[in-house]
Amino acid sequence: MTIRVVLTDDQPLVRAALQMVITDTADIEVVGEAEDGAEAVRLTAELAPDVVVMDLRMPGMDGIEATGLITAGTGATRVVVLTTFDDDDYVYGALHAGASGFLVKDMALDDILAAIRIVAAGDALIAPAVTRRLIKEFTRPVVSPPRWSELDGITAREREVLTLVGRGLSNTEIAGELSISIATAKTYLTRLLAKLNARDRVQLVILAYEAGLVATSQ
Repeated sequence: MTIRVVLTDDQPLVRAALQMVITDTADIEVVGEAEDGAEAVRLTAELAPDVVVMDLRMPGMDGIEATGLITAGTGATRVVVLTTFDDDDYVYGALHAGASGFLVKDMALDDILAAIRIVAAGDALIAPAVTRRLIKEFTRPVVSPPRWSELDGITAREREVLTLVGRGLSNTEIAGELSISIATAKTYLTRLLAKLNARDRVQLVILAYEAGLVATSQ
């Protein structure tokens, strides 16, 4: 099945580079290009792509607002953001808006293609090394009360798993930390997603931080 993508960036050269490499792949197709957030929202409604690759800093409607509007819709379109590691305020905002992961602009093009495939498959681009760096760099002190009430329905073991997810551990690392099988770790993650009504692993990371399970200074 071909993954349908909308590219959103106010820099034509960035879109052209991505378009060029995607043209050479058999399983990914660019169905639209947008130069700002408003156009990305319009194209998403019109074309229903699988993935929107979203820049954050754009004139007019930025990537955070556009991401929020897209993920709040009834469609299955997922968003990965294009970022650089100086986008402090933008990246945390994009996480809250519902982005499923990050593409760093200086990543190898093959890695960007792999990231698109991961997100299109319903997972999140939340590789442990990336998670730890993003959280350390970008997580700001919580300005709203911790969302403890949302954790009332989870077990003590599920809370342990959620804490480890927040720390950026992979399923394999979680299994090792808790002396359980990888399959069991995956089962706990599936339960957490359902109980906490989380879209993906990225949102579990956010919830872990907002609930105070992981300190922002870690």
